[in-house]
Amino acid sequence: MKATIKYFGTLLTASLLFASCEGFLDRFPQDKLSPETFLANETEMQTYTNSYYTMFKGAGDLYNEFSDVVIGTDLSKELWGGRTITSGEGSWSWTTLRKLNTFIEYSGNCKDEAVRNQYIALTRFFRAYFYFEKVKAFGDVPWYDHTLGSEDPELNRPRDNRDFVMQRMIEDIDYAIEWLPETKSDYRVTKWTALAFKSRFCLYEGTFRKYHEGKETLKTLPADAQPYTYYLSQAADAADKFMTGSGYTLYTTGDPNTSYLELFNKHSVTEGPNKEVILARNYDIQYGVVHSANASYQSATLGRPGLTRKLVASYLMKDGSRFTDKAGWETMTFMQETKDRDPRLAQSIRTPGYCRVGETTPVAPLLNYTVTGYAPIKYLTSAADDTYQTAYVDMPIFRAAEVYLNYAEAKAELGTINQADLDRSINLIRSRVGMPALNLAAANADPDEYLLHKHYGYPQVAVKNTNNVGVILEIRRERTIELLQEGFRYYDVIRWAEGATFETPLQGMYFPGEGTYDLNEDGTPDVTLYLGDSAPAGAAALAYKINDGLKLTEATKGCVEFHRDTRPGWKWDEVKDYYYPIPVGDRNLTGGALTQNPGWNDGLSF
Repeated sequence: MKATIKYFGTLLTASLLFASCEGFLDRFPQDKLSPETFLANETEMQTYTNSYYTMFKGAGDLYNEFSDVVIGTDLSKELWGGRTITSGEGSWSWTTLRKLNTFIEYSGNCKDEAVRNQYIALTRFFRAYFYFEKVKAFGDVPWYDHTLGSEDPELNRPRDNRDFVMQRMIEDIDYAIEWLPETKSDYRVTKWTALAFKSRFCLYEGTFRKYHEGKETLKTLPADAQPYTYYLSQAADAADKFMTGSGYTLYTTGDPNTSYLELFNKHSVTEGPNKEVILARNYDIQYGVVHSANASYQSATLGRPGLTRKLVASYLMKDGSRFTDKAGWETMTFMQETKDRDPRLAQSIRTPGYCRVGETTPVAPLLNYTVTGYAPIKYLTSAADDTYQTAYVDMPIFRAAEVYLNYAEAKAELGTINQADLDRSINLIRSRVGMPALNLAAANADPDEYLLHKHYGYPQVAVKNTNNVGVILEIRRERTIELLQEGFRYYDVIRWAEGATFETPLQGMYFPGEGTYDLNEDGTPDVTLYLGDSAPAGAAALAYKINDGLKLTEATKGCVEFHRDTRPGWKWDEVKDYYYPIPVGDRNLTGGALTQNPGWNDGLSF
């Protein structure tokens, strides 16, 4: 810890825009200011706090959110057991926390009480955000609400249990809710952002405790810790207050076939009235704040992202029936499986008839650009942005649809959900794309066996619930589809205690054998698969030898499986894999006061 919580001077760094990890930073010069005089007015407070916003995920963490439902050429370490115990820092770094606590300690220099309270509220929002990321990764962590010197004995404290930390986070976020402005802002945190965030982290904690009950991941909780129902109630209450008082609604064009996608392929959330995005990360090509979503989708060398068949199969039919109830769904070709589905499928991947922004010629998915064949289009704009580091679509960090999903899930997990709750949350999301409403009684009467399967879904739902099994499964379906590539999937699986689903083979579209395929039936061959030594005459421009250039699940046919040989025999470890390990250097510095997470052996004797 001593190595990572460092004493530093009062250097103030600010940026006008959210910075991209792929782009250039638009920075103010760094100035040295006296601790006795800085933060004396709103301008100085805003300058200091501008850099907080870089704590949010960058674009690449969203469009390349590789897990079990979106994959690329490189698998995340979590999906093949590649995590190791580091010597120090990494995601264990505490430098940002010191900056937050420093602000609070010197905020008294501002004599304008209203301004001071607002910026303390902003700082406490980000302190809660900082700790949420730490708790997700490590479980129990030490709570620090004041700055420490490099020799402060408190640096050697053991970890506080997660219940204590969560209670402090709730105190911080409640302060933020009280003092942050109610005026909506596309790029700055407001009261509504704070309510949305409270619904997010309280839902996480409530479901984590419910589904991890009795596991090693929760054994440090004290006997008087708040029950999971407390956190779920906090989540539902925060979501309800947001839904009742914020004025945010769902974005729509009036056309169910365009409303979902158009929310994500506009350069700026300010284009047209923004009624859904609570907070976005701002990208602007004029300032060089850019990313590479387009280039990633349109290149054979930048990851080749693609949705997995497991997810694609979970999209309902347009009439609300289940695709996986159809006979022979496992061997349906791309043309067959994409017909008459939830309109969000055609607004998430290239399906037959897809045209890029600003174009009228349909384009098919290219297997040299996507490892599964299911080519994503979320955040994809016109070809003008295809060059590396030229895309600048804003990235939503909080939006109303997530709050609706949080509300419905919290109520369902509490066992208090009713049809009216679904109608003001899940069914508004479904209505946007013209999908039939979710009926509570019908869902619970006939839970989806596909979503209960250990490879494709969530078997723990039936273990932990006697009621609402069907509706919980449907809410999870909606969440996974609606929030695709928005940074939620990995930790959703973690909080649901369904890590074993990461063992599922990562498959793509199905091919019945060798031949030439027109994937969008526009009359132009898109890919040829062959078994001989060379492609046959008349082959498509893109041709692969089966199980050489293109790996399939069977000898002469099957689903595309790019990573077939990547992780043989790998299994999710239920004891250790839900958390990351504490760096060995930090454990050493505290003389063992920092304990290691379950299952991780760092070789230390304490």
